[in-house]
Amino acid sequence: MYECNVCGYVYDPKNGDPDSGIEPGTPFDDLPADWVCPVCGVDKNEFSKQ
Repeated sequence: MYECNVCGYVYDPKNGDPDSGIEPGTPFDDLPADWVCPVCGVDKNEFSKQ
């Protein structure tokens, strides 16, 4: 799991991000380069592994 350093949103690969078209089971490292936090909009470089 990866947590957004800005807002605290947690990306869980088991759930994916269906609102952004990310299928469940998608590893964080496989997210598209243009994926952003669905809550605050920062890019994936602002996430830390939990």
